Amino acid sequence: MPKLNLDKQESEFLNRAIQHWEDEHLIDAGAADKLRGSYDVKGFDWMRLAKYSFWIALACGFIAAGSLIIDDKVIAWLKSLYYTPDIVISIATGVLAAVLFYFGRRWEKKYPEKVFSNEAIVFSGVLSTACCIAYLGKTFDNGSGHYSLLFLLSIFVYGVLAYRLESRLIWLFALVSLGSWFGTETGYQTHWADYFLGMNYPLRFVLFGLVCLSAIYLLKNRKWFALFWELTYVVGLLYMFLSLWMLSVFGNLGNLDTWWHIKQISLFYWGIISAVVAGGFLLLGLKTKDVIAREFGITFLLIFIYTKYFEYFWEHTNKALFFAILGASFWLIGRKAEKIWNFRSRVVVD
Repeated sequence: MPKLNLDKQESEFLNRAIQHWEDEHLIDAGAADKLRGSYDVKGFDWMRLAKYSFWIALACGFIAAGSLIIDDKVIAWLKSLYYTPDIVISIATGVLAAVLFYFGRRWEKKYPEKVFSNEAIVFSGVLSTACCIAYLGKTFDNGSGHYSLLFLLSIFVYGVLAYRLESRLIWLFALVSLGSWFGTETGYQTHWADYFLGMNYPLRFVLFGLVCLSAIYLLKNRKWFALFWELTYVVGLLYMFLSLWMLSVFGNLGNLDTWWHIKQISLFYWGIISAVVAGGFLLLGLKTKDVIAREFGITFLLIFIYTKYFEYFWEHTNKALFFAILGASFWLIGRKAEKIWNFRSRVVVD
């Protein structure tokens, strides 16, 4: 039987648990030794190194491609491609995307342990797909400026690909495209005015996040959605909470010029609403044991509180006192979190 490969903190916890069971005579010495020999302590997180290495490799690839552009010979070659029809570029990048997805899927089945290298291939396919759709839009562009339709097309393309390839990475791009479509479509419908049905961008994205969360709740028990449910839930919460944070800062104001000429205290009620929503999700998470809702609730509740602290007291408080209060508050939070962590550890061991 292969041994578990645990980090130092996990192994220390297991050692304490096994020692407790042995001391309480729940297991004998032989069973305790057998359990201790069933896992090893990994000296270095090679998986994390692999993940970051592949992302850095992709970034370096883009930098290398950008560096090529400044080369005179490459510039001359790109100029020769200037007159290449948009439809040709669209088809070429579409074929490239199909090839990348095909080999990415094939290698994923053949080498499932190469998680990050497979994801890098899929990510390259996603970028090629985006390029294909962009040039397809240029091909049929009639000057209307209705480019939100390209994001709408991207939703269906990425959604189908994610379902067929069972890829959460592609599904993430479908969700990003969904938010991009909503933002650009509401802007287009109002001729890029400040308000849509009386809402600025942060407020309309709060409602967008609520609609997403409602849809996620309705689809929770669908078999086909099981693979994507958690990711969709997290992205839906991000849409809503980030929009709430912006709403707590800017209120339902349409532009920055208006915001600069008002007192921040006049927007206090948006901060209260945001804090209440975060507190509600925190309580919901604690009550239903929903870890995601609980973590989002406590994280953004703290973000909202400290944002208001900086807004209201930065200019009117002595900086030494300001940071002393800030440090004391974080110390109290740390103490409370430490007590909760120690309590939960004792409960698990007992």
